[in-house]
Amino acid sequence: MRIAIGSDEAAFELKEILRRHLVEAGFDVRDFGAFDTQPVPYPDVAFAVAEAIAAGRHERGVLVCGTGIGMAICANKVPGIRAAQAHDTYSAGRARMSNDAQIVTLGARVIGPELAKGVIDAFLAADFQGGRSGPKVARITEYEKGRHGGW
Repeated sequence: MRIAIGSDEAAFELKEILRRHLVEAGFDVRDFGAFDTQPVPYPDVAFAVAEAIAAGRHERGVLVCGTGIGMAICANKVPGIRAAQAHDTYSAGRARMSNDAQIVTLGARVIGPELAKGVIDAFLAADFQGGRSGPKVARITEYEKGRHGGW
């Protein structure tokens, strides 16, 4: 599986830990930065990762900033992307199984490295289940495409 990963400077160290963890697990990982602790505009990183996934160049993404909130907001602005903030393994798995999220976001100031590894492992191990959630995810897609009839 091809994974896109990115962070801002606040989460550089956690991103590096997670990148190494993914590579060691055998994933094909592309790093979109930050590449050190110098300030970078996190929206640029989030947009780059989300656009790469939306274009089909990567299947999943991991975005990390101070809280995970800013990255989630930005990634969700890219058409076709569903990014979910998760700081526990249950939410990470459900983001995939129920919401078909392609990106998980985490906060380096909120979660420790070992739990963060578990969160991304749970996210990447889960598959979209469809079922009762299928029509709900389809409704999100239809709204995004402007086919909502003015709900």
